[in-house]
This record gives sequence, C-alpha cells and structure tokens, in this order.
Amino acid sequence: MENKIIIKYCPKCRWLLRSTWMAQELLTTFEDHIDELSLQPSESGVFDVIVNNELIWSRKNTQRFPEIKELKQLVRDVIAPNKDLGHSDKKKINK
Repeated sequence: MENKIIIKYCPKCRWLLRSTWMAQELLTTFEDHIDELSLQPSESGVFDVIVNNELIWSRKNTQRFPEIKELKQLVRDVIAPNKDLGHSDKKKINK
C-alpha cells in the first residue's frame, strides 16, 4: 500500500507557508514511509490533513492548528505504527 498525505489549506488565509513547513517536517521524519505528499489549495478557512484517504486533522473541527509533535504522532499512527519518534513521541507514564 502506498502512503499518501494531502494537506489542504486556505490560500486566502495565507496558510501556504505553514503548510509547506509541516510538509517538510513530515517528509523529513517519514522519508522511508511516504510515497506521495501534496499541498492542495482549498476553501476559505480550511486546513485539513488527510493520510491514506483518512482525515486525521481538521482545523474546522478542532478550532486550531496541530502542533507539529501531535501531527507527527497522528501520521505515524496511520503509516508507521511501530516507528519511534524520539523526543517527538508521546510521553510514557510510569505506573
């Protein structure tokens, strides 16, 4: 299965720079796992991240942008569940 990521963003809101930065971070972190990453200009106010046809982040639903750490975790959970993200990984709670 090919791993495909789409970042939809609102060009009128000037979110291209944010989108390209997040794309660069994802491509760097998941260089061996991503087959395709595209940026798609979209409607006003849209900032969505879609991985393998699954919406994993919607600014409309969350009322905020993702932190890069949480975006990497969400992408990892879909395309490379066993990948260690190092300092970007979820904090483990010792009980």
